[in-house]
Amino acid sequence: MTSLQSPPVRRSADADADLRRQLATTRPLVPTATIGGVIAAGAPLLVCMAIAVVGWFLTDAGGEGAPSGALRVGAHGWLMAHGSTVVVEGVRITAIPLGLTLLCAWVVWRVGHRVGESISGHGPDADRIADGARDLTVPYAAGLFTVAYAVVGVLTASLAATAASSPVPARVVLWSVLLGLAVGGPAIAFGSGRAAIWLPVVPPAVRDVGLVARRILTRWALVCLVALLAAFVLDFSTAANVVSQLHADAGGVALMTVLTLLLLPNALLFSSAYLLGPGFTVGAGTTVSTTAVVLGPLPMFPLLAALPDQGSQPWWTDWLMLTPVLLAVLVAGQVQRDRPVLAWDRAAIRGCAGGISAGVVLALVSGVAGGAVGPGRMQDVGPYTFDVLLHAITSFGIGGVIGAVVVCWWQRDGDGRVRGALRSVRDRLPQRG
Repeated sequence: MTSLQSPPVRRSADADADLRRQLATTRPLVPTATIGGVIAAGAPLLVCMAIAVVGWFLTDAGGEGAPSGALRVGAHGWLMAHGSTVVVEGVRITAIPLGLTLLCAWVVWRVGHRVGESISGHGPDADRIADGARDLTVPYAAGLFTVAYAVVGVLTASLAATAASSPVPARVVLWSVLLGLAVGGPAIAFGSGRAAIWLPVVPPAVRDVGLVARRILTRWALVCLVALLAAFVLDFSTAANVVSQLHADAGGVALMTVLTLLLLPNALLFSSAYLLGPGFTVGAGTTVSTTAVVLGPLPMFPLLAALPDQGSQPWWTDWLMLTPVLLAVLVAGQVQRDRPVLAWDRAAIRGCAGGISAGVVLALVSGVAGGAVGPGRMQDVGPYTFDVLLHAITSFGIGGVIGAVVVCWWQRDGDGRVRGALRSVRDRLPQRG
């Protein structure tokens, strides 16, 4: 009798699992997307305010000010990550801590992906979408998600604003819309499974161009990080001297470390501008490039120890501008190697388009890496954006063409004459041992 009753039990368990799955993927769209936008904005905001309160206790053990002031400082930090300018002691700070912006973008992606999973059961199924049925589930959800995120930004700017700080809500709304649509929208599309249906419709050439651009940017970020760490380690004694002159205790060092991490993406973009050739400025009348370095008085900030010494630079620094070209050659060649054999012109266009796209994106991001960070000369800090654009699209574009064409030529060597010639040269070389 037990064996006769076991199949219905299994069917009941499967039915319960299907029911739970259906309930988890067909949650109400409007409240789910709206609450998701509020959570995506509110979670980093609460973290910023908590860190500000902890920092307030670490610096003076709560001897000065009040917790409300620390909470307001944390809210201003969150607003600055969303493009808002803030006045500090009469000086308007326009620089954006891109590390905090990236943290907010990561939270938006995670929450948006979860929202997409929760509403994936809405709208037509995959077969109906393939037949041309209109599916507005993702646009509706992304719109509600973005509006809720922007509302949190406006409320934060209104509640945290003082006569002295005067944040800019319009810029907060603009950055909230960018994060909601450019990050939250794709996250909802991937979470709901719509991206798996839409992406195959994109032409393979466009996908390959995007792949080349993405790989160039990710690997270029790694190269810039290595260069920045090498420069910082080589002059670590200067950073240690700065910390000692500030007479910072353990709490002050911890806060300085957190601030450095928040500004690390900005520093990577400065390093990128240096390796590309144009360089950057760290104050009015200054320049830092591979050819010359002209500096003036600098703030007491340890990360600035990575700056090169003032004066003319060694001969080998000019060769650093070959780094982006070689990187693009490698990336475009790797992408072409994994693709079918193409005509020469098509391979060259894909490699060049990927490199140019990467250069444009890098220049756009470099444009928000700087700004005013203090009074006087320090109101002009940042990469030379237009020059970065010209150098990036040239270096990445040329490298992309070379890499794609060389690998395409290698793939089209059907009779193996080139490979045979290379093997004969290798055999004639002296052997070790």
